[in-house]
Order: sequence, then C-alpha cells, then structure tokens
Amino acid sequence: MASRARTRMWIETGLAIATGALLILTLISREWIEEIFGVDPDNGSGALEWLIVAVLAVATVTFSLMARAEWRKTATAS
Repeated sequence: MASRARTRMWIETGLAIATGALLILTLISREWIEEIFGVDPDNGSGALEWLIVAVLAVATVTFSLMARAEWRKTATAS
C-alpha cells in the first residue's frame, strides 16, 4: 500500500514540476504556443496565453498539494 502511495506521490510531483515549468515558459515567452503549433487563435491579443497561465497556475498548486498530502500520508504510515 505504501508503495502505491509513494508512486502516486512521485507522479503528482512530476506533474507539478511539468505544469510549473510550462507556467514559467509561458510567462517568459508567450509566443511559444504560436511558434510550436503554427496557429494564433486569439489574433495576437494574448488572452489565450493569460488563460493558459491561469490554468497552469491552478494545476501546479493542485498537483503540489496532492503530492504533499500523499507525502504526509506515507510519512505517518511509516
């Protein structure tokens, strides 16, 4: 049981790191989305990028809190 919780904690940690990295990348260079996918859905207004920043921020915090809860649960079980 502790092994599954530990695996889940590492997956959540990895997701928190990945979403955090994309959040920082989007804040630094908001044009990376257009460069990679070759589309500009918001016609240069930047609204889509700010929406992505908000979603990534919420996802990063959520995954971090989930990983922290699993870490604490695993620590108290040991």
